[in-house]
Amino acid sequence: MLYWFLYPLKDIFGPFRLFGYITFRSAYAAVVAILIVLIFGSRFINFLKRKSVGQKIRIEVPQAHRTKEGTPSMGGILILLSVVIAALLFCDLTNPNIIILIVTTIWFGLLGAWDDYIKIYKNRPRGLSIRTKLFWQIIFGVGLGLFLYFSGPDGYTTETNFIFLKNYVINFGVLYPLFVVLVVVSSSNGVNLTDGLDGLAIGLIGIAAFAYGALAYASGHAVISQYLNVIFLKNGGEVTVYCAAILGASLGFLWFNSHPAQIFMGDTGALSLGAIIGTAAILIKQEILLILVGGVFVIEALSVLLQIVYFRKTGGKRLFRMAPLHHHYELMGLSESKIVVRFWIVGIILLMFALSTLKIR
Repeated sequence: MLYWFLYPLKDIFGPFRLFGYITFRSAYAAVVAILIVLIFGSRFINFLKRKSVGQKIRIEVPQAHRTKEGTPSMGGILILLSVVIAALLFCDLTNPNIIILIVTTIWFGLLGAWDDYIKIYKNRPRGLSIRTKLFWQIIFGVGLGLFLYFSGPDGYTTETNFIFLKNYVINFGVLYPLFVVLVVVSSSNGVNLTDGLDGLAIGLIGIAAFAYGALAYASGHAVISQYLNVIFLKNGGEVTVYCAAILGASLGFLWFNSHPAQIFMGDTGALSLGAIIGTAAILIKQEILLILVGGVFVIEALSVLLQIVYFRKTGGKRLFRMAPLHHHYELMGLSESKIVVRFWIVGIILLMFALSTLKIR
């Protein structure tokens, strides 16, 4: 909105020209998002306590988690509101990518809130069935894939950048909608599975948002995209502002979510933030790089899959003490804070490696 109202007045008041710069608007989107969370965080936590919106702990998780029973949940509402407000203030709302990201935020936010509602008020710790969640995730993915295939933003293509190889792209053609479904569903559930320790998932989301903010800026800049040999997207740069808002909201939420957590984001936050990062990757044609940028999410999801397969193949034996992987390390005796910080370090290493692949070709 500020971009709409103030930038056209640049000839009257020179400083309004700053709103024409993506870097300027990204910085202030991050600042506004973090301030919203910090200012309203304590009030929101107290509101959730009054409404008895507390976390339900499943019986199979490590014993140490029993003390977290009743901690306010659904903090994802605060995160998403701060992101959307910052986006409405500083994004170019005529950019189709921003509209897509806002729709993604709302769709998965509602799905996550529905899941949290069932956990908390219906006393079903597992929430919605896996089949129900997958159904609504796939419906969104198919819809987004078909929209991008038939009427995507100007310059959009079914091709995607490939890592390591110069002058090589993958064209999915008519299979592109299925590829979109795979990326969105995988990223959404990967973050959801990782959200099991105080500050773990939201810290990694901040790292991923930073990475895709930088990648979006590069993809939307004709000179930089040519230099890095990535697909140039006229509307791609604006995704940077939205990613900056996510980064700011993540840092603000970490203030309250760090160990010992005063609030959890719940599926309201986990499902939606994962889907947003996946959608951002799709919009700037860096879907495959998500394997590295979100490498910790991938590892966590794979640990669950491997545990299930190994359990069935061996007649009840376990590959890990518990899955996802962060619980395995808990049962090995590592403290929660140490696991979280080490996973963040791994996430940052993977981030640096991911960005370096733009020139390792």
